[in-house]
Amino acid sequence: MATAHTLLLLPLLLASAWAQCPAPADLKNADGSKVCSQLYVDDSPYYAQCCGGDVLQVQPGDDIPYIPLGWNDKISSLVVAPLCELNVWSRRGKEGYNRKFKSGVVYRLREIKKGLFGDWDNSISAYYCKCY
Repeated sequence: MATAHTLLLLPLLLASAWAQCPAPADLKNADGSKVCSQLYVDDSPYYAQCCGGDVLQVQPGDDIPYIPLGWNDKISSLVVAPLCELNVWSRRGKEGYNRKFKSGVVYRLREIKKGLFGDWDNSISAYYCKCY
C-alpha cells in the first residue's frame, strides 16, 4: 500500500522540481539592482514548467555580439524585465534575423516565428539589452 501511495505522489514531486518562469518584475540581482533579462536553456509543453535548466542573466546595457559558446543556439525561453527591451540576432556578430522582445515572459521560443519556416528556439547567437 505504501508503494502505491509513493507512485501516486511521484508525479507531483517531479512537477514541483521543474522551474517556473519568474515574474518580469522579480528579475533582480542579489544586491537588489535590476536584471534586464534572463535566458533559459529549457522549455516544456506546460507553461508552468518552462524556464528550466541553466539560466543566463543579462544586465542592462549588455551588448554581446558573440554569445558564449555554451549558450550559442541553446536558448528556449526567456523573461524580460519591465521597462526593458531585449534585441536578439540569429547569427553571431549581430547578423541574420533580428527580433525585439519587450517586458514579459516568452515560455517557448518555438512559438515565435523567425522568417518563413523557422522559429526562435535554439536560435539566439547575439543580444543587446537596454532598460529605460
